[in-house]
Amino acid sequence: MKNSLPLFTKPGVSRSSNMRAIKSKGNHSTEWRLRSMLVRQKIKGWKMHNQEIIGSPDFVFPTKRIAIFLDGCFWHGCPICGDIPKTNCEYWKAKLARNISRDKINTRQLRKQGFTVIRIWECALKKNPTRYLQRIRDTLERSRELETY
Repeated sequence: MKNSLPLFTKPGVSRSSNMRAIKSKGNHSTEWRLRSMLVRQKIKGWKMHNQEIIGSPDFVFPTKRIAIFLDGCFWHGCPICGDIPKTNCEYWKAKLARNISRDKINTRQLRKQGFTVIRIWECALKKNPTRYLQRIRDTLERSRELETY
């Protein structure tokens, strides 16, 4: 199964231990999809999971000061398909609200540092990957134009 979230919890295994086991990076359905698109299109100059940059963007073009976050629909509270579990609902509401707040703070801080921040929902990348690849290309092109002034 490619999806990072399990469809069910095994008997005897708590939801919290199940959720802890889910990796926060290396998700094949999002990060690896975009990574392979960048490689196929010969787009260079990016790094994955640069922990020296606020928020540890999934992809960063350090010389262009472009940070790309691929936000998982569950963990980042997608307004279209994000879902709050029915068990321990208050905990999950608070947890997801903290994640959303942290994402906004990180985006604001990166912009103050001169970064262009691109946030892409997991579901949006699945639905229309070429749209987001073009958005990245356009952002890279704009940064090249700014270098010539």
